[in-house]
Amino acid sequence: MSLFLDLVPVKEAVRVLQTCAPGLPAETVPLPEALGRILAAPVTAREDTPGFSRSVVDGYAVYAADTTGAGEAIPAMLAITGRIGMGEGDIPPLSRGECMYVPTGAILPPGADAVAMIEYSEEMGREVLVRRAVAPGENVTLRGDDFHAGEEVFEPGRYLSPRDLGVLGGIGYGTVPVIRQPKVGIISTGNELVPVEQVPGPGEIRDVNTYLCYGYVCERGGTPEIFGIVPDEREALEEAVRRAARSCDLVLISGGSSKGERDMCAAIIEEMGTVHIHGIALAPGKPTIIGTIGTTPVIGLPGHPASSYVVLIALVDELIGAMTSSAVHHRIRKATLTTNISSARGREDYVRVRLEGDDAVPLFGKSGLTNTLIYSTGLVRVPESREGLERGEEVEVILW
Repeated sequence: MSLFLDLVPVKEAVRVLQTCAPGLPAETVPLPEALGRILAAPVTAREDTPGFSRSVVDGYAVYAADTTGAGEAIPAMLAITGRIGMGEGDIPPLSRGECMYVPTGAILPPGADAVAMIEYSEEMGREVLVRRAVAPGENVTLRGDDFHAGEEVFEPGRYLSPRDLGVLGGIGYGTVPVIRQPKVGIISTGNELVPVEQVPGPGEIRDVNTYLCYGYVCERGGTPEIFGIVPDEREALEEAVRRAARSCDLVLISGGSSKGERDMCAAIIEEMGTVHIHGIALAPGKPTIIGTIGTTPVIGLPGHPASSYVVLIALVDELIGAMTSSAVHHRIRKATLTTNISSARGREDYVRVRLEGDDAVPLFGKSGLTNTLIYSTGLVRVPESREGLERGEEVEVILW
């Protein structure tokens, strides 16, 4: 294996990731458990929604034509023939010259095509004076106004929000077909790593990337499995990678991706499967590894936390999107750059920035430090075709 990285463009890395992505099967879950999941199949309305025409105000169900010309001076006078209660369904039809009281959300009697608001009406014994004319369909939701039977409501690949769950409940879906959540194995490598509860000795550091990756996987709708800290010993790393690749849909290995005599990650992936890419024209994140063992993608992340997180956002998002048949949607906000950002043409740079009002302030921290991960609001991408961005330029900030 070469001792030097053969860099590929980010676009090529994304293409390879999408090619390597194993499709995940569908499963059916109860409606409450569908929150944040990816829809696996189209969802259609099983019947008209709403299933009946109903009032959207408190008032009187009428024939709109009976109120033509009604006003304060000369109101329309209609005979009140009944009062409709919530949940009632067997309502006698309305005749011309008649009206019925109807509360918000209640069914309209057959024949009625509008509702006169109670604010502009007055009961006088067995009659109602309507002081404002209404048009056909006014103050009414008609049967099927929301969805018609057989209409497609959601396409597959949709990320299901709380609003979507409400709609699914409204159209009668107690269970929902969704893509199975990807199970993601997380391995941290390095003799210098110690557990987070341990005080590091000279030359030691606490394990940051396990929890960085764990939170990322949860946020992306996956199920993380921690395989622990693995020392720079080939046998131990081989065993951890083998177990993770066998039981998970995706494996993230932090550390062991740079070119050095102690870094065995790429060699182990090559021995067990295929290394497709080792080195990407991406900063930070140049030494990233993309490989597969069987059908399981294995990603070698840089050891520095900030570099790892950039790779997760820039590349692993695309992989998980392909695995779950869903589009990648980053939250974007436009802002004005306050400082020049330099870059090398042919390399895609991701710079951490802090938003201050409408300004994006670059934070040029070293990738081994974690403070910019909490002080920053997100990332600004410098395209590979540019040699940097200039102060005053409008940029898109990929929000964390």
